[in-house]
Amino acid sequence: MGFTDLTSEIGLTLLTGFLSTRSYISGTAASQADVAVFKAVSSAPDADKYPHAARWYKHIASYEDEFATLPGDASLPFTAYGPGAVEVTLNPAKKEVAAEAAEEEDEDVDLFGSDDEEEDAEAARVREERLAEYRKKKENKPKVAAKSVVTMDVKPWDDETDMVALEASVRGIEKDGLVWGASQLIPVGFGIKKLQINLVVEDEKVSLDELQEEIQEFEDYVQSSDVIAMQKL
Repeated sequence: MGFTDLTSEIGLTLLTGFLSTRSYISGTAASQADVAVFKAVSSAPDADKYPHAARWYKHIASYEDEFATLPGDASLPFTAYGPGAVEVTLNPAKKEVAAEAAEEEDEDVDLFGSDDEEEDAEAARVREERLAEYRKKKENKPKVAAKSVVTMDVKPWDDETDMVALEASVRGIEKDGLVWGASQLIPVGFGIKKLQINLVVEDEKVSLDELQEEIQEFEDYVQSSDVIAMQKL
């Protein structure tokens, strides 16, 4: 998948996570990929909440007078970039080569045989060996863990609730496949603030329903919790 709404918290969380291991959207130098994403962000991200996105945005802003001269395809939208999209966008020929290789492999492995030709014993043996190798490759192919970026609201009882302790309790929940992200306190009225917190979960390992039940167990602080946004990584 590529980037979606880069003006939302979920979008900026994805962007800062994506840029935590790279300096540019694609490749090792500024390009039209950076220009497209830069324009989609629209304004400088909060450096405290989205440090990697803020660092990248400031750096790309220094090229603003040179945007038209940067290499790359300026016609591609920002959604063409992001997790799972950069490799194909950077080198579409690679996708074609991979497709051709897969086609050749399928041609080499005749799954159905021929209705018009009689197989002798040796041809049948070779065919079965190739089928076995093909199935083994499919079985051994590593599976990519499905992940989701989630934004959750955690609401206190009243304006006297210790929000520092509330957040510490929530972040104290540790699970395999759970990573807590940025958070903020948002006023809801009458002096009361709710905790809005981002998290990334591996879908097969972490149940959001069970996680919310654990959060509800902090009865001294938590009145309720809600999942307000979720996006697949």
